Amino acid sequence: MYLTDEAQAYADQHTTPESALLARLNRETHVQLLHARMLSGHAQGRLLSMLSHMIRPRRVLELGTFTGYSALCLAEGLAEEGVLHTIEQNPELESRIRRYVSEAGQESRIQVHIGDARHVLSSLAEPWDLVFIDADKINNDTYYELVLPQVRPGGFLLIDNVLWGDKVLPSYSVKPSDKDTFAVRAFNDKVQADDRVENVFLPLRDGLLLVRKR
Repeated sequence: MYLTDEAQAYADQHTTPESALLARLNRETHVQLLHARMLSGHAQGRLLSMLSHMIRPRRVLELGTFTGYSALCLAEGLAEEGVLHTIEQNPELESRIRRYVSEAGQESRIQVHIGDARHVLSSLAEPWDLVFIDADKINNDTYYELVLPQVRPGGFLLIDNVLWGDKVLPSYSVKPSDKDTFAVRAFNDKVQADDRVENVFLPLRDGLLLVRKR
């Protein structure tokens, strides 16, 4: 459920601007890469930063780095001794991610891992305060079940793209071959019924599910 261009422009004008570094990364991503809409962008990035500042997490996990924009936003609110671990499957993005992490002066606070998150997670036995899941949607449930036991009681998870271009809405006729949409629908329903958590569905950009572990 995307806002009209006019409404989005108004919202952006009334949201704290992104930093010059983030603006450059935003622009570079859109100019040089396909699927640039995967980048969190200004409004969602500021929300991630705000939530991180509110929680002041010591340990953050991100699944799906893309070009590093959301990791940089989440790192803004880390506690003084906090560390963020981010996992990206595409090795072609690694040099860009590390370059921007370096330019942001966050090398000691953002740990970049390249590989399949399902395998990398086995080496990260951390009590997570905040987890951001923004990877391949068909595995949302797998990632959720892998990380939820490691999230501390009272900790938070954020799952992106839960509107999935409005395809999750009951009025949308899904083709049998559209496995991603069926997976996102099933995942949303599962979290809604999960008594281990509390959740709020935020219709920001492509949908953001905010979850608190009981």
